[in-house]
Amino acid sequence: MSERTAVAAYAPGALDTDKLYTARLHAVRARPYLATALFALHVVESRTVPTMAVDAHWRCYASPAFVAQTPVEDLAAIWVHEVSHLLRDHHARSDRVARERGLTGAGERLRMNIAADFEINDDVFGDGLVTPHGAVQPSMLGLDDGLLMEDYLRQFRLGRGTEGMVWLDCGSGSDGCEREWDLGPGGAHGLTAQERDGVRFRVAEAIRGHPGSRAGKWRRWAEDVFHPPQPWRRLLGAAVRSATAGAGGGGDYTFARPARRSAAVPGAVLPSLRRQPPRVCVIVDTSASVTDLELGSALLEVAAIAQAVGGRRDLVSVLSCDGAASRVTPICRSEGIALIGGGGTDLRAGFARALRSRPKPDVVVVLTDGQTPWPSAKPACRTVIGLFGRPRTPSWNEDDAEYVPDKPPEWARVVEIG
Repeated sequence: MSERTAVAAYAPGALDTDKLYTARLHAVRARPYLATALFALHVVESRTVPTMAVDAHWRCYASPAFVAQTPVEDLAAIWVHEVSHLLRDHHARSDRVARERGLTGAGERLRMNIAADFEINDDVFGDGLVTPHGAVQPSMLGLDDGLLMEDYLRQFRLGRGTEGMVWLDCGSGSDGCEREWDLGPGGAHGLTAQERDGVRFRVAEAIRGHPGSRAGKWRRWAEDVFHPPQPWRRLLGAAVRSATAGAGGGGDYTFARPARRSAAVPGAVLPSLRRQPPRVCVIVDTSASVTDLELGSALLEVAAIAQAVGGRRDLVSVLSCDGAASRVTPICRSEGIALIGGGGTDLRAGFARALRSRPKPDVVVVLTDGQTPWPSAKPACRTVIGLFGRPRTPSWNEDDAEYVPDKPPEWARVVEIG
């Protein structure tokens, strides 16, 4: 966390662990909710690391020269900074971004380190922690505070503005790229994946119970630890399968397969209960507030729903609805579905049309942005609502500033899409 030129010459003495641990106690007093994480870090003396750095296995590498010349107050802030990289999983997030965006090379990893530092440093200091010398801030590049590493990566490139940041090296724990000083997964004193998850969970518990108001961004992080984002398509499929499993259970009798109890009644053939394949009707919100991108997503969801019922497209029908409902259409393939609409929104008409269709659906799936009134009574079938992922604003009606959209009904299973 200090400039590379300041630590070019290594001190001959050993690492001053007393000073380093004193700084850690100072950090714990300033951020008590991070105590579990700070004490989980194992210190490794290294004369190769420029300043202080962490790896993905929760080892903290420290330069003896850097520790010797850095004030305790600065070291305390650096402790919090480095452990923040690990708690926020910057190494795994950097690897994921690198794969998704095709980012390769040392320069891109440096950008990830800078972006990760921006995410941390915009709110981690103050209130008992000094801002250490050399700490980079988003404002240095004219960027807004409060963004995530992935957002900052889109907003800057290496150049004249970042010349003073090239010394940054918080280790593989910040950007996912192993360093020469790393002990690796088989080295001593590393935490297992289960132990790392346990540390994060205990820190999240402490943050949720912390009475102070300082930990705003940390509170959002803690909520994600307790309620992590789920793969929405898998959740939607699971919700549909759960609904259809209950809806299609044993609806008729057949003599094609005699009941097992027939043996107990000599001379009689008893019919067995036959499972009726469940039918699913998908209501797609085609009102003006739904974007073309969301409509395209809805078509993909129709195909996913067909897979959730065993690939039986003949059991899935679709109707589009804005203020009025179109006719119910069986699907052959998602590309052939016509979505008609573009007006106001009232999905109650869609529910009414779906429930009047023949044969009646066992499950109704609604794909919508949620800006609609809902039926006042629970339909006589299972209901799954897929909400297009977007910020939920208090008012969506530009003609009525007092308009507040209804929440999805409690009798429906709700899944966030995207």
